[in-house]
Amino acid sequence: MHIPQSDSPATPATAVPGRTPPVIRLLVLATFVVILNETIMINAIPRLMEALKITEQTAQWLSTAFMLTMAAVIPITGWFLQRVSTRTAYATAMGLFLAGTALAGVAPSFEVLLGARIVQASGTAVMMPLLMTTLMQVVPERDRGRVMGTLSLAISVAPAMGPTVSGVILQFGSWRLLFAVVFPIAAVITWFGLKQLKNVGEAKYSTVDWLSVVTAAAGFGGLVYGLSRFEGGDTGTAVAIVVAGLAAIVVFVLRQLSLQKRDVPLLDLRTLRYRTYTVALILMSVAFMAMLGSMILLPLYLQNVRGLSALQTGLLVMPGGLAMGLLGPTIGRLFDRFGGRVLVVPGAIGITLALTGFTQITMTMPIWQLLGLHALLMVSLAATFTPVFTLGLGAVPSPLYSHASSILSTLQQVAAAIGTALVVTVMSARSETLASAGVTKVLADLDGMRLAFIIGAALSVIVVVTALLLPARAAAADDVEEDEAETQPMVPA
Repeated sequence: MHIPQSDSPATPATAVPGRTPPVIRLLVLATFVVILNETIMINAIPRLMEALKITEQTAQWLSTAFMLTMAAVIPITGWFLQRVSTRTAYATAMGLFLAGTALAGVAPSFEVLLGARIVQASGTAVMMPLLMTTLMQVVPERDRGRVMGTLSLAISVAPAMGPTVSGVILQFGSWRLLFAVVFPIAAVITWFGLKQLKNVGEAKYSTVDWLSVVTAAAGFGGLVYGLSRFEGGDTGTAVAIVVAGLAAIVVFVLRQLSLQKRDVPLLDLRTLRYRTYTVALILMSVAFMAMLGSMILLPLYLQNVRGLSALQTGLLVMPGGLAMGLLGPTIGRLFDRFGGRVLVVPGAIGITLALTGFTQITMTMPIWQLLGLHALLMVSLAATFTPVFTLGLGAVPSPLYSHASSILSTLQQVAAAIGTALVVTVMSARSETLASAGVTKVLADLDGMRLAFIIGAALSVIVVVTALLLPARAAAADDVEEDEAETQPMVPA
């Protein structure tokens, strides 16, 4: 059956002013479900250790491998999304995710379960750039902030809600129930999406450079894996893997610069020539590190220091995650009306204030105060992410949208790994030092968490500085029409 490609970037037929295009609603819903699975296994680790007779370090691989696969696959999606139609990309992403979910639900061993998680992650890696690229193609500039606000529900809220959702589901059955619940929901979304989804834009044929594929996977995947090894205290091995990953990334970058001369890069780095986009990348990366760092530290504090259960912890952090998601569309409408600076600057300051507040945690800090600080952090991140995504992607010409979204998504994964490794390493080092000096474990852990939050608060100052460098609107810093004219000879039509 032929699907007409009526929703082209030039004439976005589905884009009715003031309304979110149906294609975006479908992709946001699908992306929310697949990204939710990135963190859904966190609360299931004790059950998995008992059921599969594995250690905690081994069980952690189910989350690490998911993030590792995302980092390795996403750099390739810039080329892939230009090569295939919207429906093909969607079918590929959801097909992989469904296959991985079904296999995980019946996995007889840890090895099979790990493989299933890798298949799941491969599908998720395609969905994130697909959503952002399609949004930039079909949504008029005047509505992008509002629609990008709904996108934040999938990209930012889903990973924050994963532990809460899994905590509730695990009250009713084994770890297999996590996949049994997700599969039919994802299957219905897939069926409905394939029934309703129209192709956006036109696919362009191009060959793939396998050296780029290998160096991208080895570089970004190796970097994330090396950073994850810091959590286990294996510093020497972790440093060696990180260095090897960085070396592979250098080879990858040099290869792309060479391929750009022939207009056939796997990941087009010319997006970095646009100042607003580059500043947005830096801000987003540091802010994502702050978010993931707090997502790791706060549950550890609530469970290890305050003695709460995983479910209680999940319920306590849920209000902040919900506030972040519900405010997304409102933040987007404010962006469309007033521009980015009036949101990003206060949001950046709010992130710093929240993380500074967390540096004062004690054995008896009131729960309402913790809830307030967490809510402030989530709302501030919501006020930051939506404008930053919109400004950053809006600053590049349309032929580079798929590459720009792939770079942004890749850096999200790398930032998440850096944030996690940083807080865990700082916390563990401080805790071990105090414990060796005779301080009780709980107090040593508490002081380690305080120091980790101090590092996060210090990093958040970078968010404030970069926020001040962003324009109110992308066109204020980058004349998009002029930029497109300048890059047209380099980017094939």
